Amino acid sequence: MTVEMGLRERKKAATREALSRAAMRLAIEHGVEGVTVDAIAAAADVSARTFHNYFPGKEEAIVAPLTDGAREVLARLAQRPADEPVWDSVRAVLHDVLVPGERFEEMIALMRIVKADPSLVASQLCGLGEMQREAAAVIAARTGTDPERDLYPHLVAGVMGLTMRVVANLWVDGRTGADLPDLIDSALAQFRAGLPAPDAAATADPSG
Repeated sequence: MTVEMGLRERKKAATREALSRAAMRLAIEHGVEGVTVDAIAAAADVSARTFHNYFPGKEEAIVAPLTDGAREVLARLAQRPADEPVWDSVRAVLHDVLVPGERFEEMIALMRIVKADPSLVASQLCGLGEMQREAAAVIAARTGTDPERDLYPHLVAGVMGLTMRVVANLWVDGRTGADLPDLIDSALAQFRAGLPAPDAAATADPSG
């Protein structure tokens, strides 16, 4: 029974990934308006009915590679050493998940599409919100806090989600002149310092 359940879960995960990758590729190739549930299902070689077993609509399928990245952060956070300072754990998992990998160009193209479409932004935020609630429980267990009444685990989880979204969006725009790992470190350092107001002279545009 255990082996059977394991095979079933792996098959479900593979189908979900096939659907999400098909949705992403179609959105990149044809734009969001040109994507339909039927087209996604056909590209993944499943029925439209099967599609709806995994996603409520095309928007959720298109943003799934990004929201799944958020879930990967959660899984890796749970695996960090229990005695590691929580902010060090957060930094480590964000570096692991956000640093460009083999699907680098596709993910950049997807992030640009999502940024330009309000319905996709809404779907992405819903996915991140769910991840943050689960991350708060993991952080609470690591820090001895209570996710039902304490702010701390929810604030740290919120910082994680915000850092992922803001850093990725700024980096995709290519205007910061910084590498993605450096942006992650800078964001977390500013949060840990209490978000001090920037020095106007240091941040002023020297050309302006």
